[in-house]
Amino acid sequence: MRGCELTDEQWERIRPFLPPPARTGRPRADDRKVLCGILYVLRTGCRWKDMPREYGSYVTAWRRLRRWQEEGVWTGIWQAFLASLDEQGKLMWTRAFLDGSFVPAKKGEKKSGPRRWARGRSGCW
Repeated sequence: MRGCELTDEQWERIRPFLPPPARTGRPRADDRKVLCGILYVLRTGCRWKDMPREYGSYVTAWRRLRRWQEEGVWTGIWQAFLASLDEQGKLMWTRAFLDGSFVPAKKGEKKSGPRRWARGRSGCW
């Protein structure tokens, strides 16, 4: 697959976090292909409809992304990868931020003065 740079090792680390397929009903689309399609859309920023057909149906990919989000799959993968990087000493927790509270909030645009026209009037100055 052209856009999926998911190695076999990465896939083997991700696969345990994905829910098992249902035992009944129609066969489920291949999780690896669907995941590659999701990653393609997220990486390129293209519309779901523009996802290459080699990853399967864009509707399936979008639904799977949403369902995996609701089931906490992405959070589990993220936490596992963070733990793995931490074990390898590749994370610098002293430089990590948990939120953006250190960034000053935007105050908004300053008013330039009174308006020269009144809403609801004839539009004359």
